Amino acid sequence: MSESLHTRAQQLFAQSLVEGLTGPDQAWLERHLRECAACSTETASTRDLLSALRSVPVNVPSDLAARTQMRVRLRAQQAMQSSNGSVLLWIITGASWLLGVVSAPFVWRLFAWAGAYLNLPKPVQEVAFVLWWTVPPLVAVGVVLYQRAANSRIAGRPLF
Repeated sequence: MSESLHTRAQQLFAQSLVEGLTGPDQAWLERHLRECAACSTETASTRDLLSALRSVPVNVPSDLAARTQMRVRLRAQQAMQSSNGSVLLWIITGASWLLGVVSAPFVWRLFAWAGAYLNLPKPVQEVAFVLWWTVPPLVAVGVVLYQRAANSRIAGRPLF
């Protein structure tokens, strides 16, 4: 017989143990096992081995289910907290952006006054004004990334 028939029989037998087979595949496998002694012997050996493995007692801690449930609940709480924190972060970011837009003309006047009072060149005033708006968001991003790194290190999962 061709090697592909034996390979197909092995695959169908494995599939029958895991997922089950459709009618035509099941009929083909049964017919092949009746005709092929090698495949029939191999499947019988595999069934015996699986039966022996299923009869081996496995000792698990009695509180395994309770511990697993506790870990699942803890992970769900962490996920909810991080999602709540994310919503809060978006709200704070939006409010910050809105306050920045509203207060920009006043801040610019303050920088112009301070620049005139300190006799600073206009480019220095402009750089100071840009830094006034860019440094806080960069610090916030750094804090968020640091917290994510700390949380993923604690949870034992990759950062990204």
